[in-house]
Amino acid sequence: MDRLNSMRAFAKVIDEGGFAAAARAMDVSAAAVTRLVADLENHLKVRLIHRSTRRLALTPTGQGYLERVRSILHQLEEAEAQVDAAVRQPQGPLRIKVPAASVARQLTRHLPGLQRQFPGLRLSFNVAGTAGVAVTDVGWDAALLVGGSAPPSGLDSAAVVRSLSRGAGALCASPAYLARHGMPTHPAELAQHECLLASPDGDSGGTAQWQLSAHAESLAVHSSAAFSSAHPDTLYASAVAGLALVGLPSVMVEDALTDGTLVQVLPQWRTPTFTLYAAMPSRKFVPSRTRAFMDFLAEVFATPTVAAM
Repeated sequence: MDRLNSMRAFAKVIDEGGFAAAARAMDVSAAAVTRLVADLENHLKVRLIHRSTRRLALTPTGQGYLERVRSILHQLEEAEAQVDAAVRQPQGPLRIKVPAASVARQLTRHLPGLQRQFPGLRLSFNVAGTAGVAVTDVGWDAALLVGGSAPPSGLDSAAVVRSLSRGAGALCASPAYLARHGMPTHPAELAQHECLLASPDGDSGGTAQWQLSAHAESLAVHSSAAFSSAHPDTLYASAVAGLALVGLPSVMVEDALTDGTLVQVLPQWRTPTFTLYAAMPSRKFVPSRTRAFMDFLAEVFATPTVAAM
């Protein structure tokens, strides 16, 4: 009997809620999973799972045994991950979340170098919904996050977060918008403008506030447009389309300011600081490909601090 494979099948049946679902997850036949669990029960001479046509239920012995099985499997995964990180060339799929298409564009400039170094990596990008990019869901290996002085909320407590770079926000507008409405010379004039601001502390439902300061003067500015959004790509598109004056992290508008698509407004006024973070779900069982990508991000964006949540 392949006891280890039988333990994997037993745990997978419980995790997936049935033999057929476990078989799909393991990419084997349902008959094979049934046989593996039956072999395990025969070896132990005890029933682990009560089976009926409607549901499965662990026996009291099965419940206690499952806890030990999970511990054994986790230890095995950790040992394999340590070997992978130590001796194997990073390769395979890597699922990455990014907070906005503008950040993805900046990142992709550096990917040729990463591909030359690790040609076996297969990257898959998913642009998340807000600047705060909650990543409590499963199915990601690394993420870029935008927050304030602390990482955005929504991360699991096991997540490991690294600060990559810090920069001020930028108030900007399209040349067409400024031609219609004029260039503000003082924050007080923003009350006469359509204004959309990203929140330094994550998703605020489009009702963010920025504190602008210069010399001894400080003034609070609020989002005041006819519509609102916490989605950074929507804010960016609104600025480019000339719908509003928009405040975003500078990392998201850097290219547009360089090529003249957007013009910075009130550059002499100090704006809130945004931080670009990198995260991975846990420091346990980290494949070498994830570590390689996190190191790549640190090199590309520079890393002043490291923090674990």
